[in-house]
Amino acid sequence: MNVNAAVKMQELQKKFRRTGMIMGILSGLTYGIYSTFVVIAGQKEPLLGAAALVMAVAFVTCGLNDLIAGIWLLIWNAKKGKLSELGRSVKTFPGMMIIAGALLGGPLANGAYLLGLSLAGTAAIPISATCALFGAIFAWIFLKQKLTIRVIAGMIICVSGAVIINLVKPEGATNFTLGIICAFVAAISWGLEGVVSSFGGAILDCDIAVNIRELVSGIVILVVVVPIVKGMDLLGGTISSVSPMVWLALSGLSAAVSFLTWYKANSTVGCAIGMSLNVTYALWGVVLSVLFLGTELTPTMLIGSVVIVVGAVLVTMNPLEFLKKEA
Repeated sequence: MNVNAAVKMQELQKKFRRTGMIMGILSGLTYGIYSTFVVIAGQKEPLLGAAALVMAVAFVTCGLNDLIAGIWLLIWNAKKGKLSELGRSVKTFPGMMIIAGALLGGPLANGAYLLGLSLAGTAAIPISATCALFGAIFAWIFLKQKLTIRVIAGMIICVSGAVIINLVKPEGATNFTLGIICAFVAAISWGLEGVVSSFGGAILDCDIAVNIRELVSGIVILVVVVPIVKGMDLLGGTISSVSPMVWLALSGLSAAVSFLTWYKANSTVGCAIGMSLNVTYALWGVVLSVLFLGTELTPTMLIGSVVIVVGAVLVTMNPLEFLKKEA
């Protein structure tokens, strides 16, 4: 009887881990899609005409995207009958942690990321992917999560792939150095958010946690940050324009799915592994930008993307164990 219970528990743990890894990979794919859609939105008027106002464009885009993502999640939670949990969850300590994560990941990280995209082009995508490294470091410091040599090696390989992709400066980068700095700011902030969300997301329902995250981020950016960067006129013009709002609606939906699956992965398989799987958005972002944005596929992009995939696979499983099972 005890043996059967142990076997069932082991099977349940494997299923739990497998689900978490699938969520992590899905979060990376959908964030790559989000990155593509949000760049397309920035190529539409009035955002395109305000390209010189990089701060205003970045935060108007970021705020609208997060608010729309929050609205999509409200619809999702309403369909599942969970709306009443929103108010109760915000008042709890885990809810406060999610709000703290929202401020780190929204106004700070996402704003810096979009600013990096506008200044350094697609090179900002892989550089921001170093958030996995920062997330693992912060998880080790604050959450006492143990990292095996294999996981550490896989993370280093993922980051190495991001560096390789960045070796050749892409065409059209207006201020490459500043854009890269912004991408690193985003990476550090997302690393901290991953640690915070691991705690709050493990206690609260992930659907509710991510909904709080997106709504808080969007509202704070639009109400507090956009007026500071003098972007209110641009905000009004963007809202009244159909073309950019359609693409922002799509990017918001992609971001909602990405953050929902990311939070689920972090709370299921741990911050380090969850973020290492999410980091594959650097690969998806490059692939999608080549397919839909006309970005030139350089050798460094191709090699770096393959390296990222290898690192992500190493993080998620032990190849030697896999070969033993096959044998």
